[in-house]
This record gives sequence, C-alpha cells and structure tokens, in this order.
Amino acid sequence: MSTSPIGSEAIPAGAGVAQMSELAPDESPYFNRELSWLQFNQRVLAEACNERYPLLERLRFLSISGSNLDEFMMIRVAGLVGQVQRGLATPSLDGRSPSQQLAAIREKLAELSQRQQAIWRSVQGGLAAVDIHIADEQRVSPAAHKWLKSFFLNEILPIITPQALDPAHPFPFVQNEGMGLLFTLTRDATREQLIEMVLIPSALPRFVRVPDTVSGDGSVLYISIARMIQRYAEALFPGFTIQGDGLFRVLRDSDIEIEEEAEDLVRTFRSAIQRRRRGQVIQLEIEEDFDPAAEALLLEQLGINEAALIKTDGIIGVDGLAEIVREDRPDLKFDAYSPRLPERVREHDGDVFSAIREKDIIIHHPYESFEVVVDFVRQAAADPDVVAIKQTLYRAGSQSAVIGALIEAAEAGKSVTAVVELKARFDEEQNLKWASALERAGVQVIYGFTDWKTHAKVSMVVRREGEGFRNYCHFGTGNYHPVTAKIYTDLSFFTADPKLGRDAAKMFNFVTGYVEPHALERIHIAPIDLRSEIYARIDTEIANAQDGKPAAIWFKCNQLTDQGVI
Repeated sequence: MSTSPIGSEAIPAGAGVAQMSELAPDESPYFNRELSWLQFNQRVLAEACNERYPLLERLRFLSISGSNLDEFMMIRVAGLVGQVQRGLATPSLDGRSPSQQLAAIREKLAELSQRQQAIWRSVQGGLAAVDIHIADEQRVSPAAHKWLKSFFLNEILPIITPQALDPAHPFPFVQNEGMGLLFTLTRDATREQLIEMVLIPSALPRFVRVPDTVSGDGSVLYISIARMIQRYAEALFPGFTIQGDGLFRVLRDSDIEIEEEAEDLVRTFRSAIQRRRRGQVIQLEIEEDFDPAAEALLLEQLGINEAALIKTDGIIGVDGLAEIVREDRPDLKFDAYSPRLPERVREHDGDVFSAIREKDIIIHHPYESFEVVVDFVRQAAADPDVVAIKQTLYRAGSQSAVIGALIEAAEAGKSVTAVVELKARFDEEQNLKWASALERAGVQVIYGFTDWKTHAKVSMVVRREGEGFRNYCHFGTGNYHPVTAKIYTDLSFFTADPKLGRDAAKMFNFVTGYVEPHALERIHIAPIDLRSEIYARIDTEIANAQDGKPAAIWFKCNQLTDQGVI
C-alpha cells in the first residue's frame, strides 16, 4: 500500500546517486526511464503486428499505442522541454541531460511513428479484404457520395467555421489534441491568395460510417470527418478555387503543477485544469505533403521549431482508430470473456460479508469478477448493521456503481468518508465532479495531501456485530473503475482480520487528519516505512543466497524507478 510513490524515505548512504549520474549513458547500469517507456510502447505495437490476432484487436492495440504516445508527449516530453527552457541540466539516473534525453526520444519517436503507419496500412488492407473499408476514396460509390454530401451539408457544415489567416484576423486557438485543416485558396474574382483554417470540433466523431442501406453490397465504409471536409470543401468556400489543403494535429503540455502552499485545493485544481487547456504546444503533426508555406505559418504562430514537428505519411491521430474497433464484427475480435464469480461468494449466496468472515479472499481480476468489489460496497450501503464506510478513490470512471453506493449509504444516514485524489492524471476534472456529487449527498470528502498522491486502493466497512464492531476491508492493486477492471490484471484482497482492520483505520486517519500511524501491525505505507521494508526483504534474500539457502525475489509493479530498490 502506498500514499505516494516510493520516494520520501532517505536513500541509504553509499547508494551511489552522484557517482552513477556522472557516468556516460552507455556506461550507466540504469536504463533511461523515458526510453524504457518507449520500449514498452514498442511491445504494444508488437501486439498490433501479431497476425494470429483478429484484425479489430490488432487495430485496438494500434489505437492504444497512439493514445499512449500522446500522453507520453503531453506529460513526459513536456516536462523535459520545460527543463531545457529553464536551463536545467540535472542528469537522469543514466547520466543524460534533459536535452540529451529529448534528442534520444525524438529519434525513437520517429521510428515509432513510421512503424505505426506501416501497421496501419497492413491492418487497413486486411480489413478491406473482409469488406471493411476505412478512408478508401475508391470505395465511395455514387450512392455513398450522395449520402456523404448530404450528411456534410446538413450535419457538418453548420458546425465548422472557416477562419482567414491574415493580419486582420487573430490566429485561432487550437486546443490540445485538436485537429484542423489549412486551405490555400484563390478568390475567383480577384485572383487574391488566401489561407484559411478550419478547426474540427472535438464534439464530432473522427469517423462517419456510411449506412448499410446506402452501400447495398454488404460492405462497410468509414470516412473521416477531415476527409469529408476536404472532399466537399467547395460548399464551404463558394467563389474560391482550392489550390491545396492539409491536415494537422496539435498536442500541448498537459501536466498540472500544484504549489504546496495552495490554500484551496479544489479552486486551485479548477484553475490549473483551465490553464492546462492552453498549455505550450509540444508536438505538431502534419501530413507528409503539407504545403511548405502553410507549415512555416503554423510553426511560427504556434511558437515552436521543427524539433516539435512530425510529418506523417498515413493517418494522423492514430488513437482515433478506437472508433472503428466498435464495429459489430465478433468474428474479427477475441471471443468475449465472462469473468467467474468466486466460489466462496457463491457458497454464501452472494453475501460478501459472510464469505469474508469465513476466511480471507483473494480475487484475480479480470478472470474473476469485479462485481464482487462493487457488491462489497453495495451491500455495505444497504446493510442496517453497517455504521461507517471509508473509501479511497483514484480513478472511478464516468459511470461508477461504487460511488453510487457511497451516495446511497450517506443518504441512508451512514457515516461515509471518501478520499478523492484530485491529482489522478487526466481524471482530475472527473474526480472534481464526483467529489461535488458525494458532498451533496452528505459524504465527508477529503482530498488527501497536497504534495503526495494517495495511490492506496482501500475500502473499509465498519459493521456492528454482537456487542462490538468488526472492520471488513478490501485492498486492491487496481482502481475502483468498472471499465479498466475488465481488462487490467489486478488483485483484490478481502479480509476481516482485526490487525489489518486496525492498520486500515490508521491509514485513513493519516490521510484525513495527518495523524501519522504508529505501531502498524501488518501494513507498510509509503512514505513512512515501505521503502525500508522492501530493502529489508531484499537484504534477507541476499543473505539467504550467500548462505546457500533458497532465495528468490518476485516483484509485481507498474514501473520500477526507485534507484535504491534497483
């Protein structure tokens, strides 16, 4: 369990931090964190290459690689760019300065982008072979053309707005992950040259599917909104001749930095989210054949140089392919998997508390159902003997049965405390909404620490039994998120062990009231003693190996960056 990344306990003397950082990158025993992450995304792309996988699953992995890279640019690369701009030269563990890291990253990004496009062409061809055509102009029949033009005139044209780019018109703001088109025009009456920008509203889908009744031959056709605008741009610019057009996409710095002395955390986060929307441009992606003059204009107006530019010979915004994955073709997807309900819970007719009282339960998600976790909170909300519920929330999604149960419990008069982590990256706005909904229902909402993230996933239920109270706890490695719980591998641990219950209560008191826990019996918490406990266990295995005893270390974590542990 941790209330922060391992990082607040002191690294022992002799760990060699300074010595290691002075080594050249090739000599360092450490692998660069950012390059390691890019290697991880290479493995995601390898899944998209796997020809044994169904085509839409390969497309899913390709789109995931795109969204992963976008987040990497908006957070990790943005952070390095900021360091370079501030003149910071602090080396990473492998000895690279921020500028050296950026140079290495840009090189790898170019390779990744080329590989994404190669995979896209392969999957696109495979889908065409089974009559799913994506952005294929050759497949637009007269009937499809008629439908697309009508759709454009009635559904798209009223929404989009052309904006001239000249001294009389300010350069429009391009939002983060925003896409747009630049058109080079000639006015027919005067032969005047103009450049116009059309931003594609984020409310529009990336692709439009031509109805089956229009295609008539059983094939499926998707056309992107961008291509549709290009195809029917004459309706947007009457009286002009279109000389050229090009699609572009912008990524901005999306990290949120909060000052430790922030007086009102909620107000500070609301302001920070607003500022994030106008973050510095980190990447401009354009089509390979983009007009050079239009390219120079974009670079100048966005305030970036060519280092932030990537030219794509293929599809821009790979993440948007996730829309195609929704196509109803079970034959092109993995077989649907139905997670099983744990046998112990079945034996107790679904009564989670009765099952936990018999014996601790470990559940392996997604193979075993996350509904047990939801039922744990639901049953607590409905149980007249439950007097209190305490819950951490990091990512809960836009539809959350867990939060719904917490609201029901509070409205039923139970004492409910929710620790809502506002610093859950890209979920900050959603968590603010959940916090407001919980507060309106009477839940005591706590936002944790200003300078730490509360990563611990804990739910504690206090239930009146006999002459006293019993604590039931759920400890998880994953979020209380109904969607990711179906696809991420995580563990859930349910227990009524009094020692763990007392420790969980102390942990909540630490987060809600800064009461540092003492005499913990079973749990270790970062930043209090988790690191030292890990060190001690590693040392034990080292000693066992030196003594010729059986020795092994198994470590399951999302990432390992702590130098002392390494």
